[in-house]
Amino acid sequence: MHVPTRPAAPAVPPRLARTTGKRAGAVLCVLFLALLALVACEWGPLVSLDRWGADGLHPVAVGHHGWTRFVHWLSDRLWDPWTMRAVLAVAALWLLRRREWLLVAWVAGTSALGTVLQQLLKAAVDRDRPRWPDPVAVASYQAFPSGHALTATVTCGLVVWLLWLRRVRPAGIRTALVVGAVSVVGVGFTRLYLGVHWLSDVVGGWLLGAALVAGSAWAYDAVTARRATARGELEDTRK
Repeated sequence: MHVPTRPAAPAVPPRLARTTGKRAGAVLCVLFLALLALVACEWGPLVSLDRWGADGLHPVAVGHHGWTRFVHWLSDRLWDPWTMRAVLAVAALWLLRRREWLLVAWVAGTSALGTVLQQLLKAAVDRDRPRWPDPVAVASYQAFPSGHALTATVTCGLVVWLLWLRRVRPAGIRTALVVGAVSVVGVGFTRLYLGVHWLSDVVGGWLLGAALVAGSAWAYDAVTARRATARGELEDTRK
């Protein structure tokens, strides 16, 4: 009995996907650099906005112990950077079973680059975290950008990209998009609620993480397209 197979062609033309990824990455980079400049020069309106958000959430966290413990669990367990990296490790094992060696290296490299960039930026900007006389949480290292927000964005973005790249059913991609969006927004909220980050730290993590995923996807498509062209030219010379 003949079993129909899925078409090999992607839902979006490869050239269009590369162009879209390149443009998205460029826009996200510009937005992140603009935010970085405002943070570095301590732009007054941005500082006021950060302070307003922190001052509004901190009394809620102090006054609601049960809810704050739950938010702690979300931030330090469910959406912790190491949990996010474990998700990528599972994705890498799935790719290894499929012998997708280049993709495994690409995913690992993108994740590692995100970690390196955030640590370099934290050291370079050297921004203090919010300080409270009655803190509900403590975090180490400098504030900008948020490592939790960046890691969650990179992880969820890469997972969705991998599912799209390997033609997983649309329902699976939609589910991953919803779970990813909830995780990215949720982890940002937990860092603000716990009073360990400013709003601009979280937005910076989102922007940089999204830029990394877009740039990585574009670069991977460009490299694989070039390799496919080289293979085609080599086969033509052998005919």
